[in-house]
Amino acid sequence: MSSMLNIGISGLNAAQVALSTVSNNIANASTSGYSEESVQQVESVTQGNSRYTIGSGVDVVAVQRAYSQYLTSALWSSNSSLQNATTSNNLTSTLNSLLANSGNLQTSLDNFYSSFSSVANSPSSSSVRQAALGSASSLTSVFNTLGQQLNQQSTAVNQQIGNTVTSINTLSSQIAALNGQIAQAGVSGNPNSLLDQRDSLVQQLAGLTGVSAATSSNGSISVYTSAGETLVSGTQSYALSAGANQYDPTSTDVFDSSGNDVSSQLSGGTLGALLNYRSTVLQPAQNALGQSAIALASSVNGQQAQGLNLNGQQGQAIFSVGSPTVLPSSKNSAGGATVSASVGNVSQLTSSDYLLSYTGAGTGTNGWSLATTTGQSVALTANANGTLSADGLTFSVSGTAKTGDSYEIEPTRYAASSLAVNMTDPNGIAAAAALTGSAATANTGTGTVGKVTVTNASNSNLLSGATVTFGAAGAYTITDGAGNTTTGTFTAGQPITADGWSLSLSGTPASGDRFTVAANTNGLSDNSNALSLASLADSGVLDGGKTSVVASYASLTAQIGSAGSQASADLTTQTSLFNQAQGNQQSLAGVNLNQEAANLVQFQQAYQASAQVISTAQQLFTSLITAIQNG
Repeated sequence: MSSMLNIGISGLNAAQVALSTVSNNIANASTSGYSEESVQQVESVTQGNSRYTIGSGVDVVAVQRAYSQYLTSALWSSNSSLQNATTSNNLTSTLNSLLANSGNLQTSLDNFYSSFSSVANSPSSSSVRQAALGSASSLTSVFNTLGQQLNQQSTAVNQQIGNTVTSINTLSSQIAALNGQIAQAGVSGNPNSLLDQRDSLVQQLAGLTGVSAATSSNGSISVYTSAGETLVSGTQSYALSAGANQYDPTSTDVFDSSGNDVSSQLSGGTLGALLNYRSTVLQPAQNALGQSAIALASSVNGQQAQGLNLNGQQGQAIFSVGSPTVLPSSKNSAGGATVSASVGNVSQLTSSDYLLSYTGAGTGTNGWSLATTTGQSVALTANANGTLSADGLTFSVSGTAKTGDSYEIEPTRYAASSLAVNMTDPNGIAAAAALTGSAATANTGTGTVGKVTVTNASNSNLLSGATVTFGAAGAYTITDGAGNTTTGTFTAGQPITADGWSLSLSGTPASGDRFTVAANTNGLSDNSNALSLASLADSGVLDGGKTSVVASYASLTAQIGSAGSQASADLTTQTSLFNQAQGNQQSLAGVNLNQEAANLVQFQQAYQASAQVISTAQQLFTSLITAIQNG
């Protein structure tokens, strides 16, 4: 009877554990990260005699969770990719909205250039000129607004990077703490709830940054970043930190526990998306927009200088724009050199950022080397005045640099937000050509004046006037208003140049023929330069004179639109892959309520049957006692 009673009790206990496990599965069916649990039971070891053995019941050896390291790791990786795609899509969508909602820059550009056509139609009209300045102000406002909004998004992205690093450190410390609890609890059994909590935390961590993980023999897990840096090892977590960039204190970089900058090495998750978006989408967009602003200011101001305003004076700048930003490294030696930069040739200006480094006397160009921030080497040219030039930029260095000193150059980053209209007087618009050319009435040759163009608007003798006198065999002498003389020989098809102007002649001048170049005195009705200003809409300014301001902005919008489309398509793909990975993992670890309901009935019946065994054993024992007493 004792054996039968013990067997019934073991079955009753096993069924009770199974019922509790099923009940727990049902209760946590909707709990995120919960893994289905099942009872692992074995037949109790039986002591037999020489002829036969009778079983002695059942033992519960474990309550095991449904788990696959492969499926779980796949889910973590998929979640990292999904959160990366989600963040990228949100950021690019915001950027596209900024372009759409900040005012139509394309329309403002069209209106601005068209306003010069109106000036050309009525060069003496003050109201038309005032409208042109109004168009310039409206265009500047759109550039400023868009530039400021991009700067604000940059600030927001840097803040998000810092916040994400904080969240990563919090999760890492929680995982390390759970490692300790799991290692301790593992001595007495499987700590399923702790393991589920830890897996859930690792999945959250993978959503913030790409990670890899390895499990040790004591059940603790080690977690590493995509850069190979340790985040968690046993009960120890290793915090990342967010701090100022070496060059730009407004830019947030990520450093490992040893203080090394690992920003460029991190990928995956929200953090990877933020860092990648900042370097490959946002900053290039800021730079390209600033490049367009500089090209606008340079081309319009340059054309203004080639004409005369209503007061008969050489045209002055309509726009102003900030100089390139130069950021010294925080690691530079104290009291070193000071570097400044300016745009010398807009046609050669790129949208890249640069690192100017001092490599020491006897190396590089005057000891300096230049490369883009992406690592592409750029050739430097040493100028006679001690400056250095490259990619349309001119660098001036004062003081004494130390080997290893470096400076980040951002030529165009903030140009859009710094663009401004300087001109307030509508009479200042230089609608008239600066110079005119004429042939003396006594000339005997066939030479006629074709066109006088300005080649150097900054020449001090540009408007002083000059006379070109021809001698024998095409030889000529130029005498300008300042009394300076130069000589040359005329070649058909080649212009005659002096004092910042260029005179084109057709035909063949005879000996004694004279041609005059003088400041234009027909400013009230001449529209030559206004037409040239209007034609800047289609004139190449950037890329060696191949790309207009309008085309450069169109290229920017196309690039941002393409980035948005790619981000959206990637989000669709990653969402599908995540759902698939989650489905695979849940097919194993998820709770099936139909199955649990069936298990509940099965273990209920097992419990009742074991109770009946106990009851039968009690009845037999009672009958035996009664028989003995009656005997």
